[in-house]
Amino acid sequence: MSTDTLPAMIHNGIVAMTEEQAAIVETARSFADEHVRPFAAQWDRDSHFEPSLIGRLGGLGFLGMLLPQEYDGLGLESMTYLLALEEIAAADASVAVMLSVHNSLPTVMLNRHGTAAQKRRFLAPLARGELLGAFALSEADAGSDASAIRCQAVRDGDDWVVNGSKAWITSGTHAGVVIAMIRTDTPSAPRKSKGISAFILTPDLPGFHVGKKEDKLGMRASPTVTLTFDNMRVPGDRLLGEEGMGFIYAMQSLEHGRLGIAAQAIGIARAAFEAAAAYANERKQFGTPIASFQGVQFKLADMATRITAARAMLHQTAAAKDRGVDVSAESSMCKLFASETAMWVTTQAIQVFGGYGYVKEYPVEKYFRDAKVTEIYEGTSEVQRIVIGRVVSEQAKR
Repeated sequence: MSTDTLPAMIHNGIVAMTEEQAAIVETARSFADEHVRPFAAQWDRDSHFEPSLIGRLGGLGFLGMLLPQEYDGLGLESMTYLLALEEIAAADASVAVMLSVHNSLPTVMLNRHGTAAQKRRFLAPLARGELLGAFALSEADAGSDASAIRCQAVRDGDDWVVNGSKAWITSGTHAGVVIAMIRTDTPSAPRKSKGISAFILTPDLPGFHVGKKEDKLGMRASPTVTLTFDNMRVPGDRLLGEEGMGFIYAMQSLEHGRLGIAAQAIGIARAAFEAAAAYANERKQFGTPIASFQGVQFKLADMATRITAARAMLHQTAAAKDRGVDVSAESSMCKLFASETAMWVTTQAIQVFGGYGYVKEYPVEKYFRDAKVTEIYEGTSEVQRIVIGRVVSEQAKR
């Protein structure tokens, strides 16, 4: 069963795309078909990050999708970016998470809060793929409670001296720019979230060390590392925005990042559904394709329905964001629903494959492993429910 015969809402996203959106989606799909999908399984087995993808994606403009054209970006709105991201995620979630983090966090933060000099120095190279961006918020003892970070920066003349470490850094092995949240208050007078500032770090700074690469369950071709800072001297002009505003900047950017995670999750779920639908039409039991059995048809129907619902929620939220609407709660809803959809759909896909779904010869076990982390990173499902619950409670008081 060709994926071209699947319902448009499953394979193509929104029913009616603009000419520009259709062209970018087709570019993303063609890129994925040529440079990603044929190699994804081997990259996963080897935990291999393919560095040539950085330049190739940069050459297409896919590393500056949300940046203004004056910085060599494409100047696109959220909707088009998310449509392209889903296409890449359907081919390999590891490539998609690199693309998502780069576009949603460091580049957006630099564009929003950077000085003219900082933008001139970093944004165009990031957009062209000459530099890969990373984001550093979490620490070993500060995950969901991100305001509890302990990495410390102390003024020394015009510079800052930084000590501490950051955990779970996506693309940390190859990143040329890392936007890091670091404490600039003093331990004797802590200011909690108001004591956190954002810094632009580069690996050439003395004292910047890349630690071990995590051996992960899924998204194994996306390197996740610890970064350690040992008396790292950071020039004063690397402070991003206002001192003490780093935590707020990070939370604002994570709103956009969560939409990217939702698109990734939808791409993973879509790939699992497409594989399950094709297999169900090929696999015969009792002399007939298993797709003719009502039990399998019901699974496929529920998979398709959940994917379509998750995508509709994401596109509605992206459209609102592009109109300037505050979508902080809605972005959490998208991330929550899409990630749990991906986990559910990939589980059902394995069930459709039966025993073959449990072995690496077939693709759905990889989709299952990749899906799990979408319920965890950039805010666990539990944190998303807290965010949504607070907003709902406040609205109920009005």
